[in-house]
Amino acid sequence: MSDDEEDYMSDAFLTKLQDVKPGVSMVRRVREAMKKEVQIKETNTKNRQKSFKEQEKESREVALQSSISNENKGFALLQKMGYKAGQGLGKEGAGRVEPIPLNIKTDRGGIGMEELKKRKAEEELEHYRQKIRAKQQNEAKSMDDFRARVRTDREERKIEADLRRSQRSCEQLDSQKGITAPREEWYWPKTNAEEEVDEEDGPDKEDEEDEASFDKLHILTSYLRGRHFYCLWCGTTYNDEEDLCSNCPGDTAADHE
Repeated sequence: MSDDEEDYMSDAFLTKLQDVKPGVSMVRRVREAMKKEVQIKETNTKNRQKSFKEQEKESREVALQSSISNENKGFALLQKMGYKAGQGLGKEGAGRVEPIPLNIKTDRGGIGMEELKKRKAEEELEHYRQKIRAKQQNEAKSMDDFRARVRTDREERKIEADLRRSQRSCEQLDSQKGITAPREEWYWPKTNAEEEVDEEDGPDKEDEEDEASFDKLHILTSYLRGRHFYCLWCGTTYNDEEDLCSNCPGDTAADHE
């Protein structure tokens, strides 16, 4: 073996092999380097844009804070006409002292866009409030309707119960006086056979009876008071009409509450 050739078993040859990263190809390393370079360029571009905007803002603030110099032609003309720095405008110096403030527009919206957005936001807010009010009104109306139905159902059940009580009382008082048949068929409670016939007639007849229950109750209580001197809500049979009128609060359920 010549001197120019390296011994692959020597320490120098093994040291060179350690500098090569195993498993990483040249193409992969080049791609990673290019990708890193692109990222650096993008970061630098963003930083330059950011710096430019900040620099523009700072320059504008400095210019607004600095006073107009004598080199300005407009300011020079004012001085020739007797104007002094810090003095108000006008012949008597009663005009504006500070310059008109600038409203720098930084977005890309056209003139009037901010006012349009503000008006649209107010309209959406008002529309939302109207929906909330309408929902609350509907809920309140539904609750009122529900309470009215419950109150009506309760009153109807009470009228039916009072009518049945008055029919039983009428039958008992008529029987005590030897009356074998009621003045009207419905003055006395129905028998089992009559109730079965009413059930076969269907719900229409029940609705008609429900509508007439209040009138029947009024007629029957008036009969009990006039014929037997009996008050359904007092539960008492009085001696005569004078005793009834003197001691009974009235001829309705409301009078006895």
